[in-house]
Amino acid sequence: MPEVPLDFPRAWVEFVNPDDAEEVLRCDLTWLTSSYSCIFGQGCAGIYASAPDVGCCTLGAHFSDEDDEERVAAYVDQLTPELWQLRPAGRKVKRSDWVAKDDEGERKTLAVEVDGQQACVFHNRPGFEGGAGCALHILALQQGRNPLETKPDVCWQLPLRRTFRDVERQDGTTYTEVSIGEYDRRGWGPGGHDLDWYCTGNPVAHVAAEPLYLTSRAELVALMGEAAYAELAHHCEAHLRSRSLLAIHPADPH
Repeated sequence: MPEVPLDFPRAWVEFVNPDDAEEVLRCDLTWLTSSYSCIFGQGCAGIYASAPDVGCCTLGAHFSDEDDEERVAAYVDQLTPELWQLRPAGRKVKRSDWVAKDDEGERKTLAVEVDGQQACVFHNRPGFEGGAGCALHILALQQGRNPLETKPDVCWQLPLRRTFRDVERQDGTTYTEVSIGEYDRRGWGPGGHDLDWYCTGNPVAHVAAEPLYLTSRAELVALMGEAAYAELAHHCEAHLRSRSLLAIHPADPH
């Protein structure tokens, strides 16, 4: 099914962070009230046609900062051969087994090729007894954790995108604008337009029974805090009640 165009009318809401008067949240109501759901393993075609089974894990995941990498490292140490298909055999895991640098020197998870398909080193391939998909995700579920605790930031945040901007008002005062919206193709940089398939704008992935702000509550709380999420939920509820008048996501069922 074809993706919808990247640009279409959206409804946004802005409000001051209840926990920080110098921060204004700018949230995409069109996206957050959409029926999007990750369909990995249930129709996801992968971002590259050459690797349809690995979703968006083809290139590996960049770490947001040192703390992100160190948090993930603590969970990598807990991965057993039963959970991680590509775990080095017979020895302690080293950082070089799962961390690499890109062409700009930025640190990321290592990407490796198995049976002609490149993917993140933590991606268990179809048929693995411990389960296909992210070993860190599987570990979280086994331990009763939310996967946002074990996975790199970019992995658990997708398809939410948080950006920051310093804004100066006409009276000379300033605030930090925190935008939370859709991680569409453009979020991947110029190369995003070359992806063979992408989910957020594809009706195939807009199949959830509940809106995104509910299904991704844990992720949104991690991104903005409990108090800000509570206010966001209030605005999302109001938007849903007024959907006949305000912008809705064109990939949603009509």
